[in-house]
Amino acid sequence: MTVPNASIPKGKETVLGLYVTAKEAWEKWKADPEKVMILDVRTPEEYLFVGHPTMAWKIPIAAQTYEWDAEKGQFPMKLLIDFVSRVKQAANADDTILVMCRSGGRSAIAVNLLAKDGFKNVYQILDGMEGDAVEDPESVFLGQRLKNGWKNSGCPWTDKLTPDRMVLHNGR
Repeated sequence: MTVPNASIPKGKETVLGLYVTAKEAWEKWKADPEKVMILDVRTPEEYLFVGHPTMAWKIPIAAQTYEWDAEKGQFPMKLLIDFVSRVKQAANADDTILVMCRSGGRSAIAVNLLAKDGFKNVYQILDGMEGDAVEDPESVFLGQRLKNGWKNSGCPWTDKLTPDRMVLHNGR
C-alpha cells in the first residue's frame, strides 16, 4: 500500500514511501511466506517480555542504554552500527521486507538505513507490534498502546524466543 506522506505521522515517514498496517503485513506474508519477510527491529528484551510475530526475523536496530535522560524522561536507545550488515545475513536487497518495531519510529529509521544501502522493497509497518496509544482523556486506558498494532489486530505472536531467526549485535 502506498499512503500519501501527508497522512503519515512525523517520525514514521520513510524515503521509500511504502507502508502497511500490521494486519496488512500479516496478510501480505500469508500470501507469499517464501518471498516476504517480517523483520522485527526491537530489542531482545522486547521480544522476550512483550512477544514477537511467530514468523519474524528479529534483528535489533538499537540497544537500550541505562543512562537516564532527565530532559526526555527516558533511558535512550543507541543505534547499532552493524544493523544493515546483520540484515544482509537474512535478506537480499531485492527481497520484500516488512519492518516493525513497537509503534513505528525505529522501523522508519530501519527502512531508511536499508534503502540507503540499496534495498528497494522495504515497507514500514506503521502501527508496529504494540500499536498506538489511546488518546481519549476519559479512558481508563489513556496512554496505553491498545489501538491497532500486531498484537491488538489478532495477528499471531509468541513470547517464546526463536534463536534461529535472531541476528543479534555482537556487543563490540
